Amino acid sequence: MNSRLINPNLAYSRYAGSKNVSGSELDAETTEIQPVSVMEGDSVTLHTSVTKIREDDDILWKFGAENSLIAKISNDNHIFSTSDGPDERFRDRLKLDNRTGSLTITNITTEHAGVYQLELNGAKLTTKTFSVSVYARLPVPVISRNSSQCSSSSSSSSCSLVCSAVNVGHVTLSWYKENSLLSSISVSDLSISLSLPLEVEYQDKNTYSCVLNNPISNQTQHLDITHLCHTCAGTAELIFCGSTEAVIRLVLSALVGVATVILLVYDIRSRRAEQNQEELSPETQIASSLAIYMYQDSKEDLQEEVTLLQQLGKIEIRGEKRRKILN
Repeated sequence: MNSRLINPNLAYSRYAGSKNVSGSELDAETTEIQPVSVMEGDSVTLHTSVTKIREDDDILWKFGAENSLIAKISNDNHIFSTSDGPDERFRDRLKLDNRTGSLTITNITTEHAGVYQLELNGAKLTTKTFSVSVYARLPVPVISRNSSQCSSSSSSSSCSLVCSAVNVGHVTLSWYKENSLLSSISVSDLSISLSLPLEVEYQDKNTYSCVLNNPISNQTQHLDITHLCHTCAGTAELIFCGSTEAVIRLVLSALVGVATVILLVYDIRSRRAEQNQEELSPETQIASSLAIYMYQDSKEDLQEEVTLLQQLGKIEIRGEKRRKILN
């Protein structure tokens, strides 16, 4: 269904459901054009200025610039009829009220927009004119992540969104923060696509909504920041949207760094210990090994002298020196 509006006189008034225009509020002889707005698919009733047709009253309903006769009531001749119109656009859509002569158009479409004229010929001739505008039903606007912002150069603190509506005409698309209007764009063309961007902070707790409206109806889409601002459209890569994720990543990096330093220090100390061990003289290594062995075995059973013989020389440990070694 094309989203379009037919408004012959660029005027409208708001109605809901079945649209009713009462002629009783106007002078019976007025020729002022009464604007009527109706949603496509609804019904609209165009009222006469009488509460009951008199026996000598004749009523004619005409449509369009050609004044095509589409309905007629004549009590004298017992005529009570409707017409499909010259192109049958009104087939099975017209209903006449046999008490008041009011005309109802059911399941109206943009083909039925235009000028309707009532002629009531009784004690005097009375005419009334209605200008009917038909609006297509509005789609619900769609809010999505702006895919062009899904790059490394995008701001890490804000989320770029866009609200869009396709195949619409004579509408206004708007962004609201709570009840305050942030931005809007209007179009009078037929069957056009609209889009309106919005930049929000990831941690923003305010309520945002995108509204598409025409003079008689509106459609609203509420923004879910948590859902839309976690992933870029078309990718599975997570975008860290708050300080919590950044802190976690920083802590993990720090832990890896600390572990690396610990391993490095341990390696350096191990290498130094091996190097010191290699630098000891053979005599000192033997003396140290023997002293440790004797200390662990038994301090009391040590003999007064310990003589170490090596192929490199003779080492004697006596008295006080021996005790120092053992302790």
